[in-house]
Amino acid sequence: MQKDTISAHTPTAFHPSARLPLPVIIGIAGLLLLALALTVPFQSNWWQVVILGIVQGLTEFLPISSTAHLLITADLLGFEGSIGGTFEIFIQLGTVLAVLGFYISDLLRQARAVLGLGSVAEEISSEETAAARRFWLSILVAFLPAAVVGLTFREQIKTYLFDAPQVIATSLIVGGIVFIVIEQLPSRTVKAHQLNQVTLLQALGIGLAQVLALIPGVSRSGSSIVGGLFAGLDRRTATAFSFYLAIPTLGAATVVDLLSSLDQITADDWGRLLLGTVVSMIVGWLSIGWLLRYVARHNFVAFGIYRIIAGLMILGLWALQWL
Repeated sequence: MQKDTISAHTPTAFHPSARLPLPVIIGIAGLLLLALALTVPFQSNWWQVVILGIVQGLTEFLPISSTAHLLITADLLGFEGSIGGTFEIFIQLGTVLAVLGFYISDLLRQARAVLGLGSVAEEISSEETAAARRFWLSILVAFLPAAVVGLTFREQIKTYLFDAPQVIATSLIVGGIVFIVIEQLPSRTVKAHQLNQVTLLQALGIGLAQVLALIPGVSRSGSSIVGGLFAGLDRRTATAFSFYLAIPTLGAATVVDLLSSLDQITADDWGRLLLGTVVSMIVGWLSIGWLLRYVARHNFVAFGIYRIIAGLMILGLWALQWL
């Protein structure tokens, strides 16, 4: 589809933090130790929680569907702490925190620009302020379609789709075919090489594509990246936009599901939720940097092939009644 060659340092308007501040690293290590202390001595399935946290962190930002991998892995492990799907949704908070940590310096600067709080020393121009406000408006526009549909059909999605391996497998296979096909299409005109060039119409297109990710197996990052490619974003910018879009999308999903499930969560559950979230945050932070470097030099065909293979394997396990 897009044959653009993008260097690893191609500007996309906003740049990730090179490293986390030492106090943040110490805080994360403290949270991890606390989560382990609350689970390891009292819960025999703590290792399953760690595995699921790793799966969430590895797959959330890759276009292969973290929800599908979480649900299938939990099923294969015999994990019994799902709380009706709340565990799988809640630990997405860890990957939201990973995005916040990865882009923390830019996010703080953007926040000051949006609020008009830039100091003279920071030299935040009126153009940068306008660009930051336009960018976050585009994120809001992209977020709304999935938010509205997700809230409206939340119970139906969790009831009928979260426990349907055949749906997950089919979604993975179809999505894999889509990735392979779009990379073979004639080159399209790239209209946005930077995040601050994304228009509201392009954002709306990305948001409508993200609605498909409410079906387990489609992939939130995959659908939003494909939506971005079709809307005219280059590969790296579409990927970065997907990362930023994860902040309100996954954050809102976590809060809504948590509030609606509070009466089902026990004291033991809180330890598992904390451990899964911290592990997914650490692994997610590492996977963001890898994916940005990958898409700077490669297309998405490999992910398409992986999705098809994974989908066929899940169909096989389902046919054997192992799922």
